[in-house]
Order: sequence, then C-alpha cells, then structure tokens
Amino acid sequence: MVHLNKVIGEHIFSFQFNDRSLTAFFQKQFKTCADGKSADINVVICKGYGRPFLNYDVKVMKNENQIVFSRADYKITADPSYSHAEIHVYDELALKHALMNLYSSYIVHKNWGILLHSSCVLEKNHAHIFTGHSGAGKSTAAVLSHPRPLFSDEATVLKIDSDQVTAFDSPFRSELHGFAPVPFAELKSINLLHQSLVIERNQISKSAAMMALFDKVFYWPSDKSETKRILTILKNLVDHTEIFNLYFQKNDQFWEMIS
Repeated sequence: MVHLNKVIGEHIFSFQFNDRSLTAFFQKQFKTCADGKSADINVVICKGYGRPFLNYDVKVMKNENQIVFSRADYKITADPSYSHAEIHVYDELALKHALMNLYSSYIVHKNWGILLHSSCVLEKNHAHIFTGHSGAGKSTAAVLSHPRPLFSDEATVLKIDSDQVTAFDSPFRSELHGFAPVPFAELKSINLLHQSLVIERNQISKSAAMMALFDKVFYWPSDKSETKRILTILKNLVDHTEIFNLYFQKNDQFWEMIS
C-alpha cells in the first residue's frame, strides 16, 4: 500500500492506493505535505472501475451514512463529514476528475471556498482569473501570460473569507503543469473572456457577475442546501472582487488593460 500526504489549498489529503503507477500522477501534480501534520481527509483509491470517459454527468446519492458520486469512469463514497472517502476509478483522467469532484464538495461543505473553471495568473503579487464559456480562451490567456507564474489553467482553488478572496496554486491542471513560486496570493480581479478585434476591459455589476460565474463553479450538490451555500459563497466572492468583461486578441496586449 502506497501512502502519500498531499496538499490542496490549505488542506491535507492522505492518499492510500495499491497501484504504484499512480505515484507519478501525484508527484507531478500535487505538493507534498510537511511531516507531522495530521490529515483533514483520508482517501483510499482503487483502479479498475467502470469504463472510459463517456460524459460529465455525475449522479449523486445521499443518506445519513454516506454521500455517493458516480460517473461512468469513477465512483466516490464519502462520509457526511468528509473525513474519509473511497474512490474507484478507470484511469488517471477519471482520478483527476474524481479528485476535483471530491475537493469541490469538501470545501463547499466546509464553507471554505469554491473550485472555479478558469485559468489564474500571478502579476505583481496578486492573482488574476480568466474565465468564460467553453472555448472562450482560458488556456489561451494562460499561455499568452507567460512568463508570469501560473496558478491554474483549468480549475482555480479559491478561499473566500468575509473580507478577502485568496487564490491557491492548483493541482488540477489540464496542459500547463508545474508549481507556482508561491502557494497563494490575494485575488485582484476576475476577467470574463471574449475574443475580439479590439482590446477592451469593462467592469460589470455584482448581479451580472453572479449570473456569469454561477455555471463556472465545479460543484455537484447533494441537496438543496448545497446550492444555497454556493450562492452565499459566490455573493461573498463578487462583493470583494472586481469583475470585468475582457475583450482580447490572441496576443499579450490585454495585460496593458490589467496591470
């Protein structure tokens, strides 16, 4: 049995698995926890479940003893307090998606924050998020932002306090793997991407921001209270963050509008 303690955001995950081929996956994408710290959640991982990726549809079942998330290529079973979980997966892609599912559900349950479908870039010790509909250019914006350090190119980890929003180096990356030089930074802006012939950046209202961001949150509610909790967290996010429509070309000139 392989036993690894890894950090996601501010949380320590204790992973156990028998298939040593998964070791490289965790070493490439997840930071190792300092010795001596106790785990926030213990996770047992087993390969050999289901079939290859079919679609993103996740079924959720909940009772007083457990919460179950299932997809064609993975199944998660967690206790209601999210202190223990068991994950069965088909392959590494299924494992990454299952861990995103589990972590998103964990931090929403704890009222800690959200996992946002976006890229996130560091500039002058602050974090800036780029998000939008599928194909809007999240990964493109991340690539064009080089050599600025990257927190994420797929899913940004956000801690949302009553007075500040903090972005963390995310292990949930799609193409641009690696680690940022700092573990976290204060979030300065969220930019809703629109590919355009002109470069323009306009701040939007809080109500418009709520509507634009709601479907960008990775979440799988187990009951109605979860959706209400996410709306409350999102309200705190838009209350403490400047949010813009960013019209950009496929070059790095959009940073002149941000810096």
